[in-house]
Amino acid sequence: MRRPFKLPELGDNIEGVEIIAVLVAAGEKVAAGRSLLEVVTDKAVFEIPADEEMIVTEILVRSGDRVGVGESLFIVSPTAADTPPATESAIAVVTTESAPPLPSESAATVPVVEPPTAATGLPKGVLVPAAPSVRREARALGVPIEQVPGTGPQGRISIDDVRQFVKQRNLASPERPGNTQPASPEGPAIPSQVALPDFTRWGKVSREKMGPLRRATAHHLAATWSTLPQVTQFDQADITPLELVRKRLTAHVEKAGGGKLSLTAILLKIVAGALKAFPTFNASLDLRTDELILKQYVHIGVAVDTPEGLIVPVVRDVDHKNITQLAIDLATLTQKARTRKLMPEEMSGGCFTLSNLGTVGGVGFTPIVRHPEVAILGVARSGIEARFAEGAFQPRLMLPLSLSYDHRVVDGADGARFLRWICEVLEEPMRIALEG
Repeated sequence: MRRPFKLPELGDNIEGVEIIAVLVAAGEKVAAGRSLLEVVTDKAVFEIPADEEMIVTEILVRSGDRVGVGESLFIVSPTAADTPPATESAIAVVTTESAPPLPSESAATVPVVEPPTAATGLPKGVLVPAAPSVRREARALGVPIEQVPGTGPQGRISIDDVRQFVKQRNLASPERPGNTQPASPEGPAIPSQVALPDFTRWGKVSREKMGPLRRATAHHLAATWSTLPQVTQFDQADITPLELVRKRLTAHVEKAGGGKLSLTAILLKIVAGALKAFPTFNASLDLRTDELILKQYVHIGVAVDTPEGLIVPVVRDVDHKNITQLAIDLATLTQKARTRKLMPEEMSGGCFTLSNLGTVGGVGFTPIVRHPEVAILGVARSGIEARFAEGAFQPRLMLPLSLSYDHRVVDGADGARFLRWICEVLEEPMRIALEG
């Protein structure tokens, strides 16, 4: 019996994805676990696998489509012996230029309505024709999405429609302050693009389309930078003793499970201790209620450089794991990130982020806080420096660190104390066991 294959639940606050590529052909038999689609969210590129062995009889999406959770992607058939294979007449690939179908349980249950108007909008309960990014924008601006008139095909709502609605609402209500937008649980609103000059006046140019992940990263970071008042502080740690210990114990950790005893794995444990000692850094700010949400768990994101762009998988329960287990978890997540095998739940729920550029180079940088977190630690390349100790200059291995934080939550003195705490634990390796 033919059935629809729908986009499954992908994690908290993920309403849909953009299709990058369809990895199967109509009429193809696929095994359980075979990748069917390559998709992107605002966090990462990953693949949607088949939930069982099946025959793909009909393809309902194509590259570039945006689909919501619960929306049909394929029509599939079981592969039982008594089920005839799909025939050519039963195979159809959707190539229409119309807007992607709306998320729904079935086509029969979608109410047929006229496109919303400025006066009435859509009635409550009706599925709104808008992409997930548009819905996030509406929530960030405090706009009921069903009230926004859409100007796209079949009344589809764009980000420009949402912003135009806000502009008209503010003109109608001058007393409404323009800087009291409620914060979105998924991130702040994306600022408008400033008009660019005509660069061809000065010479030849070419245009290159941004990839889905790079586009999502650009929008998110621009929104964060324009919304959060960020401060970055710098410090250095003498890791000469730690590096001797790390090299000596690397083989032991690799034998325990294949993980590498990297500085990042060690820093995960140290940062977990710092978050326990300074709970304000393990928090999120809710401006709608004027409350600080203090988290009782420690999940730390680690920035991973991939060919598609920056991806941040999250290592869970760092405070409850030893460094060997953290090294194994980190190796597993990094490999999955670079092979597009991460699922959305493996990139959500982070409390704090660690970004290590030491293998690339540089003497320091200013990482951008990942909303709704309040801080991020940047690590640059360590180097030998002459330090005066015990009456003489000695060669010491110094590690540059940079801490960016949301100044609405963290004061400068607390930022300095947090960073110095991390430096002191790095300089006394035994404190890792004592503080952990």
